[in-house]
Amino acid sequence: MNQTQGKKKITVYDTTLRDGAQGEGIHFSTQDKLSYVKRIEEMGSLLVEAGWPGANPRDEEFFLQARGLQLPHARIAAFGSTCKVNESPENSEILLKLLASGAKTITIFGKAWDLHVKDVLRTTLEENLRLIRESISFLVSQGREVFFDAEHYFDGFKENPDYALKCIAAALDARATIAILCDTNGGSLPAEIAQGVKAVMGKFALQELGIHVHNDSGLAVANTLVAVEAGVTQIQGTWNGFGERCGNANLSTLIPLLQLKGDYTVVSDSALLKITSFSRFVAELSNAPFDEKQPYVGRSAFAHKAGMHVDAILKNQRTFEHMDPAGVGNERRILISDQAGKANILDRLRRFEPMIRKDDPRVEKAMIEIKELENLGFQFEAAEGSLDLLLLRILGGLTTSPFEVLDYHVWSDPMRGELDSVAVVKVKVGQESVHIASEGNGPVNALDTALRQALISFFPVLGESELVNYKVRVLDGARGTEAIVRVIIDTRLERDVWGTIGVSKNILKASAQALLDAINWTIYCGSARHLLDHTLVEPN
Repeated sequence: MNQTQGKKKITVYDTTLRDGAQGEGIHFSTQDKLSYVKRIEEMGSLLVEAGWPGANPRDEEFFLQARGLQLPHARIAAFGSTCKVNESPENSEILLKLLASGAKTITIFGKAWDLHVKDVLRTTLEENLRLIRESISFLVSQGREVFFDAEHYFDGFKENPDYALKCIAAALDARATIAILCDTNGGSLPAEIAQGVKAVMGKFALQELGIHVHNDSGLAVANTLVAVEAGVTQIQGTWNGFGERCGNANLSTLIPLLQLKGDYTVVSDSALLKITSFSRFVAELSNAPFDEKQPYVGRSAFAHKAGMHVDAILKNQRTFEHMDPAGVGNERRILISDQAGKANILDRLRRFEPMIRKDDPRVEKAMIEIKELENLGFQFEAAEGSLDLLLLRILGGLTTSPFEVLDYHVWSDPMRGELDSVAVVKVKVGQESVHIASEGNGPVNALDTALRQALISFFPVLGESELVNYKVRVLDGARGTEAIVRVIIDTRLERDVWGTIGVSKNILKASAQALLDAINWTIYCGSARHLLDHTLVEPN
């Protein structure tokens, strides 16, 4: 039975790629953003705020490439501001860049706090209303759906409620599809949020209203929940709570909270089961540590260690769990047990061998090997290629590598110019050996180029693939230059992009591990196409 029937619908506006990227230590490349919007299709009809066209070359490139994406469910929105003081919208570079992005949905923010109008914009209250009204009217006249972020609405409402409401009226009069009430400083309390929302709902009798809050007081999730209870129908937030200062409202918590605890439909039942894996994907994609103590999606969320707790939970899970972890794609962990994770591994193995059973010894073997590797620093959430190679070897689908690296050497000279590194590799394919040298822009690029040149005549599919992303994370920075590092490499073959991983104290060795997995998986995918191997399920 569909548990979402009869519930009030709440839409999700995901600003991870824009507001979330403003968080300290968070960075998304163009390829990261493209990978993100493809993967978020699994979550259903979400609005994805992908960036500010014109703010930087990365966002410009994203919106250019995004035009070719086929997204049946997710909708991409562009973000920007109103036109400038004393500027007409027709001559606004900001608004023209938003139109040129090709996004059908545009979100612009305007000041709703008179303090900002006077001290930041340094203009009159009436001029600020003109900026809001004319900017929205201009974008609507160009055939765009326009959302209005009422920046600092709650602070403005506390100090000058009449003017804050006039800002909302100006946006709605200009035919904005929806107004979003923003607690931009993140300092409002739940009662203040409820009061501000009810004032808007009472004055305008809206069917649609949005909420955007920050977490500076640790109340972003609570304030969003209060806003929804007061009548808001669109929640804005970021996965894992990423965002400037203390972050934004955490969608990883809000979505299951509203859907499982409240009388609301937020995503489909099937999407809810993917909340945990998607939250981890976002963390790996952003190269940020995942908070394992997050509600619902963290590994610690349903972990049990105390003897009394373990005894009780094995008798009745309701004794120490507020919900079934499987409902959000997570799992119960008995910390003294070796059973944690078997269901997830079994599900992944069934992509290659659909009839494999839970009691098959290869499931246990896979679980043990993965746990041993995770203890060494491996994380497979964003390294599907490496994970699938490991599972295929355990299943017996890959008995040997199609090639052998006999030797490799890499060295760099920063005085050589752009191609400052040289790699020499010796590989063996069957009975034939190839010895080749190649230059590169950095040691990893040189090694990648040399390996591909040595192998491409044997495996032409390598000519169709390319390395599109490279990330390094130091796992134990306290050890300085002896720290263990984790390298994640993304490879693209036609429309498919997958990650591979390497871990070592030697950054070049970790990079080589990830590169070799990338090449092996590319070769396997190419061979599977020609052999029509029915067990292959290519990575998303």
